[in-house]
Amino acid sequence: MKTRHWDRLGNGGLTFTELGFGAAPLGNLYRAISEDEAHAVLTRAWDLGVRYFDTAPLYGLGLSETRLNRFLRDKPREDYVLSSKVGRLLEVCPPDQRTGIGKFFDTPTRREVYDFTYDGVMRSLEFSLERLGVDRIDILFAHDLDIFNHGSQEALDAKLKELMDGGYKALLELRDQGVIKAFGAGVNEWQPCQWMTERGDFDLFLLAGRYTLLEQEALESFLPLATDRGIGIIIGGPYNSGVLATGPRPGAFYNYDLAPQHILDRVARIEAVCKRHQVRMVDAAFQFPLRHPAIVSVIPGGQGVAEVEANLKAATAEIPAALWADLKSEGLMRNDAPVEA
Repeated sequence: MKTRHWDRLGNGGLTFTELGFGAAPLGNLYRAISEDEAHAVLTRAWDLGVRYFDTAPLYGLGLSETRLNRFLRDKPREDYVLSSKVGRLLEVCPPDQRTGIGKFFDTPTRREVYDFTYDGVMRSLEFSLERLGVDRIDILFAHDLDIFNHGSQEALDAKLKELMDGGYKALLELRDQGVIKAFGAGVNEWQPCQWMTERGDFDLFLLAGRYTLLEQEALESFLPLATDRGIGIIIGGPYNSGVLATGPRPGAFYNYDLAPQHILDRVARIEAVCKRHQVRMVDAAFQFPLRHPAIVSVIPGGQGVAEVEANLKAATAEIPAALWADLKSEGLMRNDAPVEA
């Protein structure tokens, strides 16, 4: 498994496998899986060389973290990189008030409470350490600071202010004391990442779905800024919720919802170019972000062993340079997108 070393602060940094593991599906995302199934998926990922695991309290309302607990218990702590998230606390609630009904299945009966304050971050870390059963978490990401989750720019601005007035100070202290190696944010939009970069000393961002074979708008300003600051980027959602893996078939998903026609049309054009070069579109979709120097890992989800194995196949496929050139010449990729391996 290829790795990328990140050391912005000169503190030894972190070594990421280019293929990481996004553990949201272990929280029974969209369908329930058993404890043994979850363990088998993680075991297969480990056996294939994956050594970066990302989770969050939200994923299965604690279930993803507790399933990682069982798996990581006998793994040497120095052998893997682990990230989780802050910004949501979980509280016991009536069953009909549970967060994620229809999205997460067979989970603990908990509801999310957004909390980006100093105390909220500290409490979130404490709870995650208990659920994970580990002595330390390498990276903490402030979770879902974007319009997608908060509904409006005004609501997002309030949460960003709450973070910078409180939670940010907690994250700085934790990093300065060596409790964590790095911190940043895990979001669905690049604009808040740029806002935070311009106002704070952030290390890493987990950007879901916003620098992919389908979308490269982050090249406008955010990714150049990240490169200048030595900020590492982890790419979640490299398949844009599925459409870059399934192709433009009816029912394909984009951005957690059914793909609109204009997205299906664009994906069909991208797929046609891939077929001309005898390349699976899913392989090109996985490897494209890694061409950018700021990217340290790509973390597609996997709910089954077959999906984990398919992700490794995508990570190790050969992609001819002519494919990228043709995508650019047909206006399907930005001309300034880095494509050198």
